[in-house]
This record gives sequence, C-alpha cells and structure tokens, in this order.
Amino acid sequence: MKLISVVTGCFNEEDNVEELHSRIRAQFERLPAYDYEHIFIDNASTDATVARIKAMAANDRRVKLIVNARNFGHIRSPMHALLQARGDAVIAMASDLQEPPELIAEFVQKWEQGYRVVAGVRCGVQRTAAMSFVRRAFYTTIGGISETRLIPNFTGFGLYDRSVVEVVRRVDDPYPYFRGLIADIGFDHAEVPFVQPQRARGISKNNFYTLYDMAILGITSHSKLPIRLATMAGFALSALSLLVALGYLVYKLLRWDQFSVGMAPVVIGFFFFASVQLFFIGILGEYIAAIHTQVLRRPLVVEKERVNFDAPTTGA
Repeated sequence: MKLISVVTGCFNEEDNVEELHSRIRAQFERLPAYDYEHIFIDNASTDATVARIKAMAANDRRVKLIVNARNFGHIRSPMHALLQARGDAVIAMASDLQEPPELIAEFVQKWEQGYRVVAGVRCGVQRTAAMSFVRRAFYTTIGGISETRLIPNFTGFGLYDRSVVEVVRRVDDPYPYFRGLIADIGFDHAEVPFVQPQRARGISKNNFYTLYDMAILGITSHSKLPIRLATMAGFALSALSLLVALGYLVYKLLRWDQFSVGMAPVVIGFFFFASVQLFFIGILGEYIAAIHTQVLRRPLVVEKERVNFDAPTTGA
C-alpha cells in the first residue's frame, strides 16, 4: 500500500484539530488502497491543542505529533514537518479548516495521473471585499515581477510527490517561501480549485506583520526587480534634478530681477528626495536581511517532544 502523509501546522487550534482529524480519517476510509499518517506540528500552543492531539494519538496510531520548543512561525514549522514525512506523497494543509480535507481524493487522483505537484488553488474566498482586493493586488504584483511563473492563488495547500520533497530537502532553505519554491522547482502541476470558507472557530493567527513578512519574503526570494528599480530611479531622478537645475539657471539669467526662487521648491525637493532615499534604503535592507537569514543557517525548528514517530502507521 502506498503511504500518504498529511502534514498540519497548528498554533492555538484546540477547537479545530479534532474535527480536522475526523474529516481526514473519513477521506481515507474512502481510499482503502492507501495507508496514511497524519503529522501535526505544534508551535508551542498556549491552549489545549497539544493535549487534544495527544488524546487522538493515543487512540489512533496514525496520528503523530511534533511539539516545538517555542513558536518558530508559520513558515519554518510546516516546512520542518514536511521534511519528517515518510509518505510516497505528502499533503500539506492548515489546521483552521479553511483548506477542505474533502479535496484529498481529488489530489490523490491527480497524483496517480502522473502529476508530482497538485496545487489547491483558491477560486473564491469568503471574506471582506477590502481583504480580497489586497490579496488580489499582492498575487498580481508578485506574479508580474517574479522571475519564475508562480501559481496564482496558491498558498501551499496541496499534494507533493516524494521526489518533490527530496528536492526541497536538498535546497535546504532555512526560511523558505514555499509556494515560490514549488514553482521554482518546475515540475508539471495540476490545479484543483476550491472556495475557501470563512473560519468557523478560533481566530486567525495572521496579522499585518505576518502578512507583510510573507509578502516581502516572496518578493526578495523570487525577484530582483525592486533593487534594480532603485538603481534606475537613481539615474532618472539625477537626470531630472539636473534638468530642473538647468531650467532654473536659464530662467534666472533671463529674468534676473523678476524671478525669485524662494524656499518652497527647496523644502519640497528636500523631503521628496529624502523619502525616495529612505524607501530604497528599506528595500536594500530587506534584501540584506534575507541574506543574513540564509547565512545564519539556523535550524527550521527545535523540537521539544515527539509522539508516535516510533509507531507503525497501521491503524486505529
């Protein structure tokens, strides 16, 4: 029997992990030709998430748990769990029930057709119009400036063949932009559209900083355009400044008595060029920070505890 690994990252999801487990188990009951393991990786939850997963693991040997020593974030932790999976294919999904387990059968079907990557693609999202606009703008922007063709509206939810996981392992990125990394590997992929439901229980762990971090990580990992724009803008603004200076000089020579420059252009020009400099220094800083993260080579996570990893995956 082929083994399918399901990898789920969680942080303070005590109200969702049990339903997620039961829905995933129900899907594999309809796939009797496959065995599976369900790996939860917990980012040092402060609620009863770990206790509930341990209770499920005691009754179902397919359920496995990694508990991190601290919260290592929503980028590093799921990647670590993905690399611990033993399956012939690995399915990655969040624990908030906004990525429906009911797509598992279709993922597996596409995989058996020969696709090494099966991407769950959001064709609709049940959220506010403002947030939908921001997300569309981000995906359009990063898709336009990326040096590789990214999968639109793909967040990492999907199925990955063992060969893909091994390529990701060899990349050994300590802070990966996973959805971009999958596109950069270049295997043919299938897309499975779905409508993302609103969160029914609990609160989202994403905030402005985490969304900004993900956006900047995607840009710095897959595009040199911003840093090149800084160079081109420097040349363009230098040329513009020279033309303005020459224009002022000629006009002053022609209208020596009537033309008074005043302080307003000086002040406006000073703040304009200062703000442009700060903007591009910030972009440069983001690229330097990305390099710094790579150079440190810190582990993805530090584990505090493992449950059921020495157990066979045959069932409860």
